[in-house]
Amino acid sequence: MPKFSSKHRVNHSASEMFHLVADVERYPEFVPLCSALKVRQRMAKPDGTEVLVADMTVSFKLVKESFTSRVTLDCANLKILVEYLQGPFSNLENRWTFEPKGERVCDVGFFLSYEFKSRMLAMLMGSMFDAAFARFSTAFEKRADAIYGRPKLAPS
Repeated sequence: MPKFSSKHRVNHSASEMFHLVADVERYPEFVPLCSALKVRQRMAKPDGTEVLVADMTVSFKLVKESFTSRVTLDCANLKILVEYLQGPFSNLENRWTFEPKGERVCDVGFFLSYEFKSRMLAMLMGSMFDAAFARFSTAFEKRADAIYGRPKLAPS
């Protein structure tokens, strides 16, 4: 099963980065391959988390696939968990962590594992998915710079 993991230091607060990633409705504006995203359901849980059920459409050339996932937003612990519900995958798990390293600096952790149901789809989209995930950190950091302002110092 393909897996992708990264940890990237950015010059934005952990809270800012959490809220930027949690704003899933905006993904089609800047996330590689994401052509559409619709939140079907949004629920506040007694433990303080918020759970979304969302449909995401990814497109690459002539291939277009949609899938449904449950997104748990844990603002108190600065974590986001994405669990696969339905679509072209046999498995999909995505986790985000936001670790404060200072007032305006944090480490953004990203983990993804996935497996397509169809061997043909895996061959068509697999390498393209890998390339897109490698660009995710950069896409979110550029988005943060656009929304919160470009940091004055380079990450250490």
